[in-house]
Amino acid sequence: MNLAPRLCFSTRPAIIAVLALLPLLAAPQPVYRIVGPDGRVTFTDKPPTGAGRATTMGPGGRASQGGGPTLADLPIELRQAMGRYPVTLYSGDNCLPCDDGRTLLNSRGIPVTEKMVKTSKDAEALKAITQQQSLPVLTIGGQVLTGYSPLEWGQYLDAAGYPKTSQLPSSYRNPPVTPLVPLVEAAPAQAPASSPSEQPAAPEAPPLPPLGPAPGNPTGIVF
Repeated sequence: MNLAPRLCFSTRPAIIAVLALLPLLAAPQPVYRIVGPDGRVTFTDKPPTGAGRATTMGPGGRASQGGGPTLADLPIELRQAMGRYPVTLYSGDNCLPCDDGRTLLNSRGIPVTEKMVKTSKDAEALKAITQQQSLPVLTIGGQVLTGYSPLEWGQYLDAAGYPKTSQLPSSYRNPPVTPLVPLVEAAPAQAPASSPSEQPAAPEAPPLPPLGPAPGNPTGIVF
């Protein structure tokens, strides 16, 4: 599944586990989504210092929700891997490689935060965070893996210290899947209403243009 007209599958040579440890040592860098006073949205890896709203978009691990087990209830080997190399899956609708990747993670009992890419804003944020425009994308700490490869994913998970078989309690649930870019944003402040005598007469509304076909693919995703 692609956000640009290119194949989402990638064929890469097998990675030696010792060499795989080197890129994993890089700490994940947060990416900030900044909405300026004029409403303009930008993405940066530098903390905001001026006016505007900022949302941290970087990948990170979270404990389960809904009254289930917490991090303290998980085996120490798993907790250590989660603390050093949290796993985030970036997926999309009707993406078979995304489904295969999710199945692999679930079969190994990997706690994962999943972000869904649906809109053009999501696609923009994905590129800012991962420098990629295809799905699925898996991040393990600071390592970014593009395309689903069970061999490659497994080698990096092994190098990060994740167990080969599930050690999660049966009642553990990953956090709910959420859009990459939050859907709800604070509404701009409204000017105080003027008195009826100060309100100008409303101009006559122009006729509505004829309806055209609705855009069916705002992200440019190609299957």
